[in-house]
Amino acid sequence: MRLVLKLLLVLLAGFAGVMALMDLGGSVEIRHGDLWIGLPLAAGILAAALGFLLLHALLRLWSWLLAWPARRRLRLERQHRAEGELALTRALVALAAGRAEAARIEVTRARRLMGDSPQLLLLAAEAARAEGDEAAATEAFEALAAQPEARFLGLRGLLRQAEARGDWDAAREIAAEAQSAEPSAEWLRAERSEVARRRQDWGEALAFSGADGPRAALSLAAALQEKDPLRAAELERQAFLAEPGFAPGVIAHASRLLDTGHPRRARGVLQQGWNAAPHPGIAELLLGLDTDRIRRVRLVEELTRHTPAHPESRLLRARIAFEAGLTGRARHELNLWRETGQADRRCYALLGEVERAEHGPDAAREREAGWLREAAAAPVEPVWRCGHCGAEHSAWKPLCGACGTAGAITWSGAAR
Repeated sequence: MRLVLKLLLVLLAGFAGVMALMDLGGSVEIRHGDLWIGLPLAAGILAAALGFLLLHALLRLWSWLLAWPARRRLRLERQHRAEGELALTRALVALAAGRAEAARIEVTRARRLMGDSPQLLLLAAEAARAEGDEAAATEAFEALAAQPEARFLGLRGLLRQAEARGDWDAAREIAAEAQSAEPSAEWLRAERSEVARRRQDWGEALAFSGADGPRAALSLAAALQEKDPLRAAELERQAFLAEPGFAPGVIAHASRLLDTGHPRRARGVLQQGWNAAPHPGIAELLLGLDTDRIRRVRLVEELTRHTPAHPESRLLRARIAFEAGLTGRARHELNLWRETGQADRRCYALLGEVERAEHGPDAAREREAGWLREAAAAPVEPVWRCGHCGAEHSAWKPLCGACGTAGAITWSGAAR
């Protein structure tokens, strides 16, 4: 309604203007040689206005004709984008449904319609990987990494591929590039630490390991690789400080102190390690400091005073008492261990030796056979075991030879 009123007002104003011009009178003359044109003033003004409108219309038509190719391109781009987005949606659905070939076809169509956008390149790489075409996936990831705004996405995909095929040297370089592209990506530190472990570069693995990583194991592994004695000693100390209950770290640090002439500090380290997690290796190193059997009994009593009921403490006291000829004391410790219901086969094996020492081989044969029967039903002794795959090892190692997991070997009871 308002538009109609406005148009009516414009027409009225135009009509009033024409009537006013007619009242003015006068004429417009144009002379050129013998040519003479004369018009009333109102008609001249009206002709000029109509000429202006005609010229404006012609210019607009010309401008519209010139812009027609651009409009056509824009229309085609919009059409292609709509078709490309539809193909992209179909590709996502196909990939989610596990139809890798259909996803690849739809991604190819979307790339032809929309070009190589980061989203399409990433989807193309994932579709190729789902189809098992790693070469095509690599090509898409490399194209993605070549785009500055999407470089990190491409590098991440290349890193996953390198890890999947076990190319840890390439993975190391790609991870370093990815972190330089995105320094705030915290997961990359853990990733670089894992890659370094796979490469058995323990120093680098330690450098990138977080607070929740196996720092004690990595520090000791790095010390074993270190050629500088001072640096190796510092790494062994770090392993001990990171986890006082990590027996290999305790033994390595104490051995270094003994070698450098610090026996008192070494005994303190061994005592602290035993208090945290008793281990036969700690006792073996400590007992090597004194060969007198009676003094070794007192040494063991001192070592186990904070962990008197621990199975390793009871076994150690029994064994050292037996070696000192104190068979009654050894039997007492072993019986106390049996009463807990946690005694393993080492307890019954030592009880058999006590029987032979007290009664002689012939008289003790029947009792020894009874201990052996109980040993068969008892848990086996603790071993170095990989917490990832369960493989047993004769000694601690930084890397499990069975599954390749680093820092997973621990001292634990084996499954029966």
